[in-house]
Amino acid sequence: MSEPAALPGPEATTLPATAAETTPDNPWPLQLLSQKLKAHIDRTPSAWVEGQVIELNRRGTNAYLTLRDVDAEVSLPASVWTKILERQNMPLERGSRVVALLKPEFWLKTGRLNMLVRDIRPVGLGDLLARIERLRQALSAEGLFADSRKKPLPLLPHRIGLITGRDSDAKKDVLQNAALRWPAVEFEVREVAVQGNTAVSQIIRALRELDERPDVDVIVIARGGGALEDLLPFNSEELIRAVAAAATPVVSAIGHEADRPLLDDVADLRASTPTDAGKRIVPEVAEELANVRQAREQLRRCIGRLVDREADRLLSLHSRPVMAAPEGMVTARSEDVERLLRRSSAAVSSIVVRAADQLVHLQAQVRALSPQKTLDRGYAVVELADARAAGTDVPAGHAVVRDPKEAPSGTPLSVRVARGRFGATSTGSIQQGETHG
Repeated sequence: MSEPAALPGPEATTLPATAAETTPDNPWPLQLLSQKLKAHIDRTPSAWVEGQVIELNRRGTNAYLTLRDVDAEVSLPASVWTKILERQNMPLERGSRVVALLKPEFWLKTGRLNMLVRDIRPVGLGDLLARIERLRQALSAEGLFADSRKKPLPLLPHRIGLITGRDSDAKKDVLQNAALRWPAVEFEVREVAVQGNTAVSQIIRALRELDERPDVDVIVIARGGGALEDLLPFNSEELIRAVAAAATPVVSAIGHEADRPLLDDVADLRASTPTDAGKRIVPEVAEELANVRQAREQLRRCIGRLVDREADRLLSLHSRPVMAAPEGMVTARSEDVERLLRRSSAAVSSIVVRAADQLVHLQAQVRALSPQKTLDRGYAVVELADARAAGTDVPAGHAVVRDPKEAPSGTPLSVRVARGRFGATSTGSIQQGETHG
């Protein structure tokens, strides 16, 4: 209300426009609060809700019933005209699952809130199955049922988590069959409600508790079958998502072949019954022992064949000549070494002889070209006794006379012959045709 409300009568005062503006000195009358509540509730639209009828009382033209949530401890009383109930093809009873169109009403004089049922319809098996199938398709589209996300079960789990009903046959079937197959198996059991409005929350709580334990290798959710209505907790979307999020492999053992619950699709392994689950989560000890014996026998045969084959190879090697007389191989190599040494020595000797002959030949060539050989043949080398004599410019060490002009008359000379040298004096150049005695 945008304007302050005023009480009727001569003592009317200005009242706060909203509840937040009320004070101990300026309160609202109870009538005004009730009117405002009624106006607000009357504006609330009707809503379709789903629940289970847990109480139903008929009183004349009215009937009073109590609806309870199918998955939680929440209930709500409501009233309905009996003519609405009479329109149903099947009479409503306690325990019926229904959908109802509710409209809240506020009774001004008594201050009571009532839920008026404007329409109500029972939920039959066909409706439940259709709803479950729609949820199955939606979750499958998300990939929650894909084989790629399913986890393999361990070959021999050390500890198995079991979620089942209290003192149920399903619990006994799983424990007994698993113990018969593997006596040393250990279980961590969580007994919960497996039907009713608290089943989903209890199963999820037990699942998360077991999933957090590192010693639990696999979790089994077991129930011994039942009607479709009793198995509705195992079609709960909340439970399906909790199983999909679990890090530990989960086995579904609901034991209801006619209607496959969604838990079977999301579980990492589906067992047809709790008994089947007890057989599939652990191996058969007798079978495993037989496998071990068979493996040992195969290993023994393989080792025997290997030893025999290697023994034959040793015999074959021992019979070879090289093994019969091992020194023969050394002797052959020794002879090869000696032969190579002789060849090497002969080759070196041949090279040395050829080199010696070549050296002698070169020495002969060198001697033939030696000035001494020329002197031995009667030639002489005339040198100036004094390189500066007679005014010549012949430098020292190069005083060999090559031209008569280098030794004019009276020039002292030194003549070298084969057996030594002697002195002489130049008498000057001799003209062509002149001879001297």
